[in-house]
Amino acid sequence: MKVKKYTAQNLPEAMKLVRADLGSGAVILNTREVQVGGLFGFFTKKQFEIFAGLDQDIDYQQTKKQTKNSVREHQQVPIPDEELTQEIRQLKKMVHTLTIQTKQTETKAPLVEEWETFLKNQELDPLILGELVAAFSSKYDGLEGDEASQYDWNTWITNYLGSRMKKSEFGGFHYETKFLNLIGPTGVGKTTTIAKIGAKAVLKDGKRVAFITTDTYRIAAIDQLKTYAEILNIPCEVAYTADDFKKAKEKFKDFDLVLVDSAGRNFLNRFYIEELQRIVHFDKDMKNYLVLSLTSKYRDMETIYNQFKSLPVHKVIFTKKDETKTFGALMNLPILNGVGIGYVTNGQNVPDDMFEAKADELIQMLIKEKANHD
Repeated sequence: MKVKKYTAQNLPEAMKLVRADLGSGAVILNTREVQVGGLFGFFTKKQFEIFAGLDQDIDYQQTKKQTKNSVREHQQVPIPDEELTQEIRQLKKMVHTLTIQTKQTETKAPLVEEWETFLKNQELDPLILGELVAAFSSKYDGLEGDEASQYDWNTWITNYLGSRMKKSEFGGFHYETKFLNLIGPTGVGKTTTIAKIGAKAVLKDGKRVAFITTDTYRIAAIDQLKTYAEILNIPCEVAYTADDFKKAKEKFKDFDLVLVDSAGRNFLNRFYIEELQRIVHFDKDMKNYLVLSLTSKYRDMETIYNQFKSLPVHKVIFTKKDETKTFGALMNLPILNGVGIGYVTNGQNVPDDMFEAKADELIQMLIKEKANHD
């Protein structure tokens, strides 16, 4: 899809330009009012801008003909596929980000630019970053004299991000359901994380715990979980099929917590999600925690989350904090998707290298990295 900008004195005229250029198949992505012309900020004129797009892969004239024929034949009108809908959403996000950026002043204060560069390197999502920088600049410009240099910007950043994250639920598993299923791609440390949660439940909370593993693709993963089970003196069952899983659930029905270790596969392929759904019974008695590694690119994390969210994903666990200094993802997923964070792990020691997530503490991890760079 190509995106074009159309400018006119009013919205009806701008819409005419869009219709004349792109036809009836145009998709309006964004509209805004702008001031143009003038001298030294005076005598400017108000105009309207429209951002519109048209997917080049769709023959809208042909679609129009098909629609007429379908009406005659009492058939359903074809609907654009899900891939096109997703593309339009991405374009809307892009246009919104560009709109925010154009509203910012061309020259920013050095302190604003310093924070912007740091947060960008931390992989804070461009949409969040654009809005934050705009608010930062506005606050900075409103201060007089030495107020800006003496202002506590660390607290301001903490409060800003904290207010954006407050709709998400943070904190670990508190036995609200019997089954906790850990899902996620290969290599993120699901099995070790299950052992940490299980050890805490047994050693610190005094709970009866059991393990079920559906990761039958890696013998090493089964052996690893069985070793942890032996150390903690708790039972462990292997589920090769949906029937095996059902029997294991019935066997452990009197336990306080049953931890399920799912197979780590290439979940960019939707087939593996469907395969997981065939074996594991996702019902109201089960919570699903998506395990992601902080060493991964945020774009990959977002793709994986989108693959899993239909299960649904109740919370996210981030692993390998000790192997990275980039923490933007800890803000991105809660703010953009409303999903909470349960735990963060920072080492291999069971059960010590894991802590329950709190929004303010996660933001402080980011702030401390800024201090290390100064």
